[in-house]
Amino acid sequence: MIITDFLERNARLYGQDVALVELNPTEERDKGVTWRDFNLIESSASAPYRRELTWRDFDRRANRFANLLLSRGVPRGTKVGILLMNCLEWLPLYFGVLKAGCIAVPMNFRYSGEEIRYCLDLADVEILIFGPEFVTRVTPIVPDLDRVKTFFYVGKDAPSYAEDCWNLMAFCSSNPPPVELTEDDYAAIYFSSGTTGFPKAILHDHRGLTASCRTEQHHHHQSRDDVFLCIPPLYHTGAKMHWFGSLLSGSRAVLLRGVKPQWILRAVTEEKCTIVWLLVPWTQDLLDAIEAGKIDLSHYYLDQWRLMHIGAQPVPPSLIARWKKVFPHHQYDTNYGLSESLGPGCVHLGIKNIHKVGAIGKAGFLWETRIADEKGNDVKPGDVGELCVKGPGVMKCYYKNPEATAEVLRGEWLYTGDMAREDEDGFIYLVDRKKDVIISGGENLYPVQIEDFLRAHDKIKDVAVIGLPDARLGEIAAAIIEIKEGQTCTEEEINAFCEGMPRYKRPRKIIFDKVPRNPTGKIEKPVLRQKYCKGSLVEVQITG
Repeated sequence: MIITDFLERNARLYGQDVALVELNPTEERDKGVTWRDFNLIESSASAPYRRELTWRDFDRRANRFANLLLSRGVPRGTKVGILLMNCLEWLPLYFGVLKAGCIAVPMNFRYSGEEIRYCLDLADVEILIFGPEFVTRVTPIVPDLDRVKTFFYVGKDAPSYAEDCWNLMAFCSSNPPPVELTEDDYAAIYFSSGTTGFPKAILHDHRGLTASCRTEQHHHHQSRDDVFLCIPPLYHTGAKMHWFGSLLSGSRAVLLRGVKPQWILRAVTEEKCTIVWLLVPWTQDLLDAIEAGKIDLSHYYLDQWRLMHIGAQPVPPSLIARWKKVFPHHQYDTNYGLSESLGPGCVHLGIKNIHKVGAIGKAGFLWETRIADEKGNDVKPGDVGELCVKGPGVMKCYYKNPEATAEVLRGEWLYTGDMAREDEDGFIYLVDRKKDVIISGGENLYPVQIEDFLRAHDKIKDVAVIGLPDARLGEIAAAIIEIKEGQTCTEEEINAFCEGMPRYKRPRKIIFDKVPRNPTGKIEKPVLRQKYCKGSLVEVQITG
């Protein structure tokens, strides 16, 4: 089977059952009333901010979009960009792209206009689907998008250069498109980046997507009775591949557009969620609100919530200890992964191994692992080396970048760039990242991009950006700035200058100091980390 077969099976077997729910708390009703004051079933059916989609309608919408593409003569293998916030339309459009034999290219909704243009060009995207949140970013770059010939708009009042996607789909057949697919067909391109800050286009096939379904369901045992609360963005391999467990089991998923602790608990209560995937900042905020008395758990119905798992950034063991004090009955899990391995699951802690919190776990279902030295030889247990993984989710290549592909793919093994060790029980611990990427609140920050921006300031002689530990975000970006001789500069001045870059990229700490460089001119970031991280070697857990 390929991944679109699972959707068609669910439509056939569970057609009238709800597949997806979208909750938008910004439009919630009766803010002063707690959820226990309502009949849960009736209230969820009448909530004005709630939308839902059955498995049958999910499949029909995917078929309509696939047939729309075919009616335009779009050939197999065409790259179709998806630039949407989490919404009820996201996954049907994604599956419609796949059903048409095209390649889905999910886009980070945090990208600036220039980053959107770069990634569209890099992946040879010819069709772009986008929503109203992106009009101000897409419109200015349209004249520069020579390859993109078609713009499909999801929302009201489409701009002049775009077509109303949903109106067009209404005139298309809801029957399965006449396209035969195999596991070897290319399915999707996701974006990643190394320390240079320039994204790489990661090509995956249908076999990898299908294997991700099986890996996720094997790890978390999703059944038809489970309800998965998905908060992270669907462009992220982690969010989508965790949802794949719901796809395989034919169970419901809830897309929550908001991260406030009260909203998370209300969603769990009203939708009777059993599995929740969180990031460290949201977990921290939720616990802080409970411990400060800002949230009364008696106002919520949480008995059915069985599993909380965290991904996308380092997870402090102390955070999980706090969580278990508040929710002692919860199972806990984490997975390690990267976009090159189709997100989480290639290394897996396991719900039975909470005593090993701090480790990322062992090889996941259908995966193998090894830890290698610089020559590619396996290191001894306890020694540090580079973590390597092998499995069906390993990327086919970096699209149009054979040199970068050769650096990380050696035979069937993917060299992750993360340094790790294995304990006496076979559990893997990450001790550092080989790359300089900063993971802050689940988002990758690329120091070179921030450094290049700051160097445009006329008072800055040199700058280095490193990650510093942070209890809530995992890491924050710190800019060590060397001022030109004879100049004076303040933190406020730098912060004002940084308003010219996206908010999530701005350094959260400014340090005025000399930037050390080695004889070959490279910044000695380990020296800076040792100085500003107080010289401690902290083992970190990176999850997907």
